[in-house]
Amino acid sequence: MARKYAVYKGLQKPLIFKGFKGKYIYWGLGSLLAGLVLGALTMSLISMWLGAVTLVGTVTGGIFYTAGKQKGGLHSKTRNSNILILNHYGRKNTV
Repeated sequence: MARKYAVYKGLQKPLIFKGFKGKYIYWGLGSLLAGLVLGALTMSLISMWLGAVTLVGTVTGGIFYTAGKQKGGLHSKTRNSNILILNHYGRKNTV
């Protein structure tokens, strides 16, 4: 006789880490790593102070950009603000 187990229903939800969901976790991690690399290169080649400013600016800019893009949703959608009229032939007319 086969046993029945309860199925965990939370598997269809996106992964959430510190407010970032799904693919935006990787975007935030990428901006953090890019800031560290650019900051380290600038520190070693140009100046310690300029490298610190580059590091902080890149990381905060990347995090704010990622948070702004996340508000649009997990999937990229084209948002059309026009009024579309479909005639019976299937061609679109915009108003």
